[in-house]
Amino acid sequence: MCLNLNLNLVKYMILSVFIIGLIIGSFLNVCIYRMPKEESIVKPRSHCPECKKTIYWYDNIPVLSYLLLGGKCRFCKSKISPRYMVVEVLTAALITLSFMQWGMRPFAGDGKFLAYSILLCCLIVATFVDFKFQIIPDEISYGGMAAGVILSSVYPQLQNQAIWYMGLLNSVKGLLAGGLSIYAIGVVGKFIFKKDAMGGGDVKFLAMIGAFLGLKFAILIFFIAPFFGAVVGIIMKIKYKAEVIPYGPYLSLATIVVLFWGEKILGYLF
Repeated sequence: MCLNLNLNLVKYMILSVFIIGLIIGSFLNVCIYRMPKEESIVKPRSHCPECKKTIYWYDNIPVLSYLLLGGKCRFCKSKISPRYMVVEVLTAALITLSFMQWGMRPFAGDGKFLAYSILLCCLIVATFVDFKFQIIPDEISYGGMAAGVILSSVYPQLQNQAIWYMGLLNSVKGLLAGGLSIYAIGVVGKFIFKKDAMGGGDVKFLAMIGAFLGLKFAILIFFIAPFFGAVVGIIMKIKYKAEVIPYGPYLSLATIVVLFWGEKILGYLF
């Protein structure tokens, strides 16, 4: 009886986290839409991009409203991008996975669920903005760097340390390793191809990731990301003749892989 009660409680907790993740995903959609335009993410209230009319609160319920409205604005009937629903579900799924991995230990006090959920949100915003605009917002990169360093100081366990200043030091090492590795590739690429090979946004983005995950994982992400980028890049080059390929999404994908399975990968390699 007690076991069944505990299992039910766990299920309710996971469902609650998923629903909260959907709500967070709805906010991330605001960030994805407004940050590249340098608009406030706080005001005005959500509105239709086409007719500019304010969206009713009941038309702003994650996933459900999109489905009930048939993916169209209530007022002008213009099509709403399915990206909104994708971001909401993706955010909910990743935060729920994070909860199942690290949040089920409420008395551990290691801050991993909080820190990694923030990191995952940063990855989602950066990925979708980079896909569309080939930029990564500085608010994500610089804000993420600050969050990674501060959280690593408050929760040194994020960096597998026990003392705050060692957590801080390892976070800074990861920040520098991430940023400098991409910067070095950019310098070499520019020398060989006589044009920019890496954007400054990618440098800051991996620096931000390194601030959360430390030197070891930052380097691992640096080596894994090209495998994802190369496959998609070749397809886009052949099919669409693309000259500029956003690299942020592949850094994000590599980060998610390393975040959840990094220790196993390193154990396999070494």
